[in-house]
This record gives sequence, C-alpha cells and structure tokens, in this order.
Amino acid sequence: MTSRPGTGEAAWAHTPERSNMLMLRVMTWISLRLGRRAGRVVLHLTASYFLLFAPASRRASSNYLRRALGRPPHWRDLYRHFFTFAATVHDRIYLVNRRFDLFDIEVHGEDILHNLLADGKGLFLMGAHLGSFEVIRALGRRDTDLRIAMVMHQDNAQKINAMLAAINPEAVQDIIGLGHVDSMLKVRERLDEGGVIGMLADRSPGNDTLCPAQILGATANLPSGPFRMAALLRRPVVFMTGLYLGGNRYAIHFDPLADFSTVAPGQRDAALEVAITRYAALLDQYCRKAPYNWFNFFDFWQSTPAITPPKS
Repeated sequence: MTSRPGTGEAAWAHTPERSNMLMLRVMTWISLRLGRRAGRVVLHLTASYFLLFAPASRRASSNYLRRALGRPPHWRDLYRHFFTFAATVHDRIYLVNRRFDLFDIEVHGEDILHNLLADGKGLFLMGAHLGSFEVIRALGRRDTDLRIAMVMHQDNAQKINAMLAAINPEAVQDIIGLGHVDSMLKVRERLDEGGVIGMLADRSPGNDTLCPAQILGATANLPSGPFRMAALLRRPVVFMTGLYLGGNRYAIHFDPLADFSTVAPGQRDAALEVAITRYAALLDQYCRKAPYNWFNFFDFWQSTPAITPPKS
C-alpha cells in the first residue's frame, strides 16, 4: 500500500524550490517599487523566461497539462501555466501586507470551518501546490476568528520566513517549521487554542512514507506524514485550495476530508488510506477545474517500489 521515496522522489526540494525563491525575490522587488499594475506587466517577461529557458519546468508543465486538459498542450497553455504561477507569487506580496482591497475573493465552504471550530479544538487544513495558499492565510488575517498557522519543512520555512520578514515581520509568526524538538508541541498548542494548522500535503522531503493514489488517470505517490500527524493529534481535516481566476480574482474552496477525532488506534491505518484517497480525488477535481493552478514543476508521477508500511 505504501512505499519509501527513492533518490529522485525528493528532487523537487532542490531545483523547483530554487526557481520558486528566485521568483519570490524578483516579484518582491517589482511589487515594492512599481506597484501591482506595473508589476503585472513584468509578469509576462517572467513567464516568457520560464517558457524559453527552463526546459525541465517546461517539460513538467507539458506532461501535467496533457493529463489535466485531456489533450496535447499548445505553447500558449504552457505560457498561461507559468504566468498563473508568477501572478500568484506576485500577489503574495500584497496579501502579506493586508492589501485585501486589491482583490476580489470568493469563499466556498467557510461554514464548514466555523462549524468544526465551534468546539475549540482546532483543525487541520490540507492543501497542495495548487493555487495560492497565501490567499487562504490572508482569509485568516482578515477574520480574527480564523487563525491559520502554516506548517512547513524546515528548509522551506527558513526561506519563506526570510522573504516574509522583509515584507511584513508579523507574517513570520504564522509559520511553524518542522524538524525542531518542539515542532509538534507548537502544533498541538495552536490546535488546543482553537487555531487552524495548514499543511501542503502533495510533496515529500525525501524521508516520508509514500502512498500511491490515482490523480489525473495515473498513479502518484503522496506523503502520509501530514495525515499521520492529524491522526496522532486526533483532529478533523479539511481540504483547502485558493484558485487564481485571473486579474484580481481568487476562489477559495474548503471541502471536508477526514475526521480523526474518533478513530481508534487500531483503525488508524485504514482511516489514513481513506483520507489520502479522498485528498487525491479532490486534487484531481480541482486540477481539472482550474488546470493552470498546478505548481509542481517536476516529474510528479514518478514511481517507486512498494514496501510494507510502518505501524502508526
């Protein structure tokens, strides 16, 4: 049912994230000095650069879009894919600075969160590199009753923290880095305070147990770690995505995913399997709904040998 990652499985942690941080630095400079309207003109240059001079990302984009669109992608599809990525990175600067007036954000399923949070025990939000997680965190900054802390692998947390600190130091308080002795304690404290823990559950750092799941008609290996954390802490889980719709428009979607609060230890592995299958189905649904919002620019569907899963 599960597998361990091979050496290629963690490749995203190197090349794609370097591109992401380069994009962040370029967009930060543009945003702070030129403003959103002028900055969006430069986004076309950024998308063109990736289309012309990033063959690995271009190849990954083409392979993904062929699955999501159900047809061979045209170069205009690849360009739109890169432009959508650049636009969400650019908008992150303004969302961090609470410039919500610049955006038209529609929210679907927010009542699901408030109903689950009514007991004061908190919950997990599980997303992916699909759309903008910053627009979801912005919802938490706008609504004081919805406090969202993102949990990230330590290397990514340090990079994002450094960038956000230069834009708005307050934003750093919303990020918990994994890998510290007290990481799990911080997560539990946030939950016990009735807060929300957000995680992107579509990538493995290279040392997680992977679970095969069907996404866009092929098998992808998803990390079990984020779901295992939710199961160990016995909390409900809601799927999240903030889809970019073009211009200044975003659509946030929340969907029920799993509830580990009543799962007995002996049933945990079965509940994890169901949750990951449900998560994969929602990824499939939203990739087809908004195909240019997928920001995994590497071979996401690579295979690894199966092994016996560890016990929870």
